[in-house]
Amino acid sequence: MSDEDDQIGRRNNKRRKHVMLRFHFAYGCWLLMSAIAVANDGTLILHGGGNVSAEVRDRFLELAGGTHAKLLVIPTADTETPDDDGRLETWRTRKPASVALLHAASREQAEAERFAEPLKHATGVWISGGKQSVLATTYLKTPVERELSALLKRGGVIAGTSAGAAIMSRVMIVRGEVREGFDLLAHGVVDQHFEARGRQDRLLKVLAAHPQRFGIGVDEDTAAVVRGARLSVIGESTVSIFATKRDEPPQQIGRLKAGELFDLGPLHE
Repeated sequence: MSDEDDQIGRRNNKRRKHVMLRFHFAYGCWLLMSAIAVANDGTLILHGGGNVSAEVRDRFLELAGGTHAKLLVIPTADTETPDDDGRLETWRTRKPASVALLHAASREQAEAERFAEPLKHATGVWISGGKQSVLATTYLKTPVERELSALLKRGGVIAGTSAGAAIMSRVMIVRGEVREGFDLLAHGVVDQHFEARGRQDRLLKVLAAHPQRFGIGVDEDTAAVVRGARLSVIGESTVSIFATKRDEPPQQIGRLKAGELFDLGPLHE
């Protein structure tokens, strides 16, 4: 073989190695994104408070199984009328397979394994608005939180409005202060009534203290639907996305209207 042939061979080998390295890198990135996307096979619906439209309710029911849906409503954040059976009427008219309230009057009741039993059979859970601190005090790190996570993993849907949305993230905002919430939205922080109550500054403050997390600010009459790494929007107003870049303060990186999509995958890295 001539020197020229030898040089050409070495160049071809380098190209093949370079192509293979690019392939393995791309494949590795694909695996990472796939792992993020399928870590939960279920769906979260984060509603910002205010009016819950028929479109949001219908999407929740559809994701829960339509006429085969087995629904539970957790009304505990409403400290005035949590046992009001009338809140189920809007679901009964949609004719799911079943719908019932799941309310613990005390943490002791919530800690009992038998209390969480209905969650093992549910396909959809709706968490009503009110005080997210009450939800945390009652259900955090009980069988209820465990079974909510299990529901997501088996492909169910969990929706929350106002306080019911705020409780979805482990870093939870209560009157501007950080409390511990459910760990349902991995790596995220949820704020609600976002535009209506001018809550951008308080979310930015929390993200500055927790730069490894991204923020989702959901306005009233609007819902963010999160399935895997994909976020879509339903409703009348907007959903704002915030994140922290290396060595920079947190900033808004997206503001979405109804029908628009956002890929949360890179924010998990």
